[in-house]
Amino acid sequence: MRTKIHPAWTALVVTILTLMATAGFRSAPSVLIVPLEDAFQWSRSEISMAIAINVLLYGLIAPFAAALMERFTVRKVVMTALTFVALSAASTIFITQPWHLWVLWGICVGVGTGSMALVFAATVANRWFVKHKGLVVGALTAASAAGQLIFLPLLSRLAQDNWKSVSITIALASLAVVPLVYIFLKESPESIGNKPYGAADDWQPLPKNEMGAFPLAIDTIKQAMKERNFRILFFTFFVCGLSTNGLIGTHFIPAAHDHGMAEPVAASLLALVGIFDVIGTLCSGYLTDKYDPRKLLFFYYGLRGLSLFLLPSILFSTVHASTLVFVIFYGFDWVATVPPTLVLSRIVLGPGRGTIVYGWVFVGHQIGAATAALGAALLRVQFGDYAIAFYISAALCLVAAYLVLQIAKGVKTSELRV
Repeated sequence: MRTKIHPAWTALVVTILTLMATAGFRSAPSVLIVPLEDAFQWSRSEISMAIAINVLLYGLIAPFAAALMERFTVRKVVMTALTFVALSAASTIFITQPWHLWVLWGICVGVGTGSMALVFAATVANRWFVKHKGLVVGALTAASAAGQLIFLPLLSRLAQDNWKSVSITIALASLAVVPLVYIFLKESPESIGNKPYGAADDWQPLPKNEMGAFPLAIDTIKQAMKERNFRILFFTFFVCGLSTNGLIGTHFIPAAHDHGMAEPVAASLLALVGIFDVIGTLCSGYLTDKYDPRKLLFFYYGLRGLSLFLLPSILFSTVHASTLVFVIFYGFDWVATVPPTLVLSRIVLGPGRGTIVYGWVFVGHQIGAATAALGAALLRVQFGDYAIAFYISAALCLVAAYLVLQIAKGVKTSELRV
């Protein structure tokens, strides 16, 4: 007798494909910095401003997107966002001034991709899975790394020939995902007469919140800000975003280029980070199901800080063994923080608002990323290299490693999995 595949796995696959595409959209700015400098003679800080706006809005829109998904449907929100990204990316081929880039790639693409941020992954995981939730979040988070792995080398080569082809490729890829979401992504298990994967026989869905999307998001942040656990999660995820997407994700390629490394080689190294990120994040999801998420975050932030202290001494014009060691090590740790952070977000105001709380924690992540995207560029202009930016980020990672151990102090691991 054949066992019927649970529809949760279909939802998982569609979400993975969407997040992979979204990661591809967001990896484009890092490969466009040098080509746009050459094409328009804009400064690196002017171009990085668009990236800073993009990553900031990618986070700021997340809690409102989560609330919209609760109020309306996940499918409508995601399809609208994909279409908006396609139109915005395609329009960038007409830019002639820095502010055009700020509006299109900064504001428009930032809002579109933010509507499909990791709160989308959290929503799917929370609705469709009870068993293996940590592993599922790890898989969905790893999808972003896989998208970077697929798109980054391709976009880098396209940018060398004609940077406009990058915009067209992203627009087409975005539109290609829309039919998959429309056909295969169902709203929730109960909408098709089913239960989440691994749910008990007496499982009941959480009552639907009748607040509007905007009031729900605002009320959640008002209540969450009163909680010490939320404030620690917000700051530590600020450091996470600053040390990954904002610093390495945006500036690794131009930093390597400053040392004489060819841009396609640097892009390939950053894509290699994505390979090990997939492995590391899947392992982190598995470990989050079994061990204290606070201790996992302590090791993740601590090891990341140590690796960033070493980075300025291992950037060369060619690939050395020490460079590969950093890429492998940093890749394992890139977004391994997400599964334990999502679990801890659920304890702030309870599981009913766990996804929206995580959305606000993710705002901290993107504020950190925006700070590093612009701040590192300004430091590079001021001092001629990125060394100081790397050292500041490393120190903050060590501070975050200490603070995560203060979350829900005295609470047992089993009590965290509410």
